[in-house]
Amino acid sequence: MDLHAALEQNFGHRTFREGQQAVIESLLAGRSALAIFPTGGGKSLCYQLPALLLDGLTLVISPLIALMKDQVETLQSRGISAARLDSTLTADQSAGVLSDMTAGRLKLLYIAPERLLNETFMKRLRDTRVSLLAIDESHCISEWGHNFRPEYLRLANVARKLKLRPVLALTATATPQVARDIEKAFRIKAADSVLTSFHRPNLSVHVTSIGITRRLSLLTEKLREPGRQPAIVYVTLQQTAEHVATHLQREGLDAMAYHAGLPAEHRATVQDRFMRGEVGIIVATIAFGMGIDKANIRAVFHYNLPKTLENYQQEIGRAGRDGLPSHCEMLACADDLIVLQNFIFGDTPTPAALRQLLDSLLRRGTEIEISLYDLSRTTDIRQLVLETVITYLELEGVLTPLGPLYTGYQYRLLQPEPRLLSGHEPARQAFLKRLFTLGKKGYKWTTIITQEAADALGETREKIVTALTWLSEAGDIELRPSGLRHRYRLSNDSPSRDPATLKDQMLALFALREKNDAGRLATVMAYAQDTSCLTRHLLRYFGETLSADCGHCGSCLAHTKTKGPRPIATSALPSLTVEHVAQIQSLIDEGEAALRVPRQIARFLCGITSPATTRDRLTRHDLFGLLSEHPFQSILEQTESMIIR
Repeated sequence: MDLHAALEQNFGHRTFREGQQAVIESLLAGRSALAIFPTGGGKSLCYQLPALLLDGLTLVISPLIALMKDQVETLQSRGISAARLDSTLTADQSAGVLSDMTAGRLKLLYIAPERLLNETFMKRLRDTRVSLLAIDESHCISEWGHNFRPEYLRLANVARKLKLRPVLALTATATPQVARDIEKAFRIKAADSVLTSFHRPNLSVHVTSIGITRRLSLLTEKLREPGRQPAIVYVTLQQTAEHVATHLQREGLDAMAYHAGLPAEHRATVQDRFMRGEVGIIVATIAFGMGIDKANIRAVFHYNLPKTLENYQQEIGRAGRDGLPSHCEMLACADDLIVLQNFIFGDTPTPAALRQLLDSLLRRGTEIEISLYDLSRTTDIRQLVLETVITYLELEGVLTPLGPLYTGYQYRLLQPEPRLLSGHEPARQAFLKRLFTLGKKGYKWTTIITQEAADALGETREKIVTALTWLSEAGDIELRPSGLRHRYRLSNDSPSRDPATLKDQMLALFALREKNDAGRLATVMAYAQDTSCLTRHLLRYFGETLSADCGHCGSCLAHTKTKGPRPIATSALPSLTVEHVAQIQSLIDEGEAALRVPRQIARFLCGITSPATTRDRLTRHDLFGLLSEHPFQSILEQTESMIIR
């Protein structure tokens, strides 16, 4: 097989980039592989080319809708049969993709990891020949990575159950420890792990220590310098993105804000305008940039400290993909640490919430069904944290996942009922007519609770789901699932099923996660303070050595060499006043159900939402976020001292 001929014929390239050919040869030989390439290093070709050479479907797992959309459009423009399944598609569009998948008309299908929780999709996947499973952002599988996602940990189990091999794991931000976790999960041999250099000689990295009051004016000056646009300015908070973008606009700079709090249509418009060159500056949270391939970004500024060096490496990697010189600068102010640390400590569940969760999971019989949404609201544990707890229980052998199901489906007829029924034989007509009468009709949608319908009809739940799915695929109805629930079996042979013991284990694990997250934040500060070669510092963090200083980073170019760490500007820590203490006491006296324990109150005062405060609409309270500029731990200690036990 002439790989170079296939490369040129399908993608117009005559040569492979570093590492690509080695990964592709492993996959074509049937061996799973790990590709650790820097942002912009050509990871996608490592599965796109094998997809065309293998007989069957290549399934690509990615959490990034923007990446799916961009890559599918590019592949289709080359005449390659590719598609995506994501939340932006209509029911008809999704049905068409599923039909193409089952019929074998697709070479590549992009899905989010959550799609593997969809029982209808899983049934179809079992009937589809999958020749390759590619997993982007695979560092999310590692508990010790900077972006652990529980649904990723389950991917290894899905791959084994469905016997999906080979597997290609891809990431741009794996430390050596995270790489080992990925190899273990997907049974990848060390010889099939390919790490390419993170060194981008065209990127000049800089750190500038700047006080909080001068930072915005300095950013404005730097963005006005020749050759600094197009640019991305990264910030931590949504309101900061709005504030900075508005200031830049008033200063005559062409800037727009981008963050998850904006409507999806608005975000898409901002992104498209930036990609077309109609907007020169994007001020964004980390919600922007994943999967964006704009070659001529000339500058990336970090207005706020990044929370990890992994994030920082990935974000600056979006600059200079055309190989031309690009500027990457961190405007370092230690005041940012308070917000970042507060997020770390704010996610940890209270002991009472963990005990409530464990009692709910472990004292409801051998097999249980749960709604993550409902459980999150009742226990006041964020859904992502809740999934993490459940994942830990799976790893401990306490819970065995049995798969998800939907308790109901909503449908609307796409043609009059008599016409829909007329195309079926009498027995099926009678079945469908009875099924339709069991639905609860709304203004537009009719809801069917599948198990209730099955009991009423004397049929299995599977037959109800199959009938609705068939009608959807035939174009007779528009169908959408509702009431997602997850099923688990309690393991009798687990070493411990005692909720009190498990609660202590979970608290210890979360304390360790807090320590690890705080440690990653400390590595950001160590980088910001380093007056030696910054490029070497970054590469060393990712397990790579540079034989000599880069010669082009801020430290290497400094006219005056500084000995010792770089001092990072900081403001004096705010102190709690007598008035603050009185306001905390008044909040305690209100006795809100969502603010029963010190950690809940501390989160609230620091402006960190939780399921319970959102449920009870307490974010509108006058005291919400009152102490957002204070360290979480100090507020927690103050609150603990004031609550009578």
